[in-house]
Amino acid sequence: MNAKPARTHVAMVHPRIRLLLVDDHPLMRAGLANLLGTEPDFLVVAQADDGEAALELWRTHKPDVCLLDVTMHGIDGIETLRRLRQADPSACVLMLTSSEAPEDIAQSMKAGACGYVTKTVRHEELVRAIHDVHAGRRAVSADVAEQLAAPAFSSSLSPRELEVLGLMREGFTNNEIGRLLGISTRTAKAHVAAVIEKLGVSDRTQAVARAFDLGLLRAVPARSVARKGR
Repeated sequence: MNAKPARTHVAMVHPRIRLLLVDDHPLMRAGLANLLGTEPDFLVVAQADDGEAALELWRTHKPDVCLLDVTMHGIDGIETLRRLRQADPSACVLMLTSSEAPEDIAQSMKAGACGYVTKTVRHEELVRAIHDVHAGRRAVSADVAEQLAAPAFSSSLSPRELEVLGLMREGFTNNEIGRLLGISTRTAKAHVAAVIEKLGVSDRTQAVARAFDLGLLRAVPARSVARKGR
């Protein structure tokens, strides 16, 4: 009887997450590169000290994740983020900054940031945040989450806008929202636009995600209503 061939175990090799670091402080960049370089899942492919260089390096290297500071000389991080997203709508950008200003947080998320963490974040939290945004999840550090939960972010939605938000969560169109609430499609569209603007995001999907981050939707019951024609 012929002996069975021995099984060969082949280890699965996962590609490393390729990173672009953008910060105008050389020591900060060097320290961050050294820190992340100790992680087997990461590979720092490029570093930039301003927005213009970041845009060029993004086009050249096509990294998986860009870590971007808000406050920089020349064009700031938020404008750099806007230009990156215009050039590549799929760009995955994690803001890594000292700023905890609500306006910076709101503008960053509205411009398309996948996450926002401060430089006080611990090593393991930063590693987790990078993995989260690379996997398509939102990542915010604890101090930023507190800012997002502050009244300036959450209390400005009217009761009607909260109703609209609940229907947005269920995927209803403007026309369907208008029908369900007994208002015109134009008025429903205006409410949707107001929700998106007040939450500091750019579309419906981000609005719902932000609302869950803020805990707004926990108080809004799901409203399962059959759509006409279905």
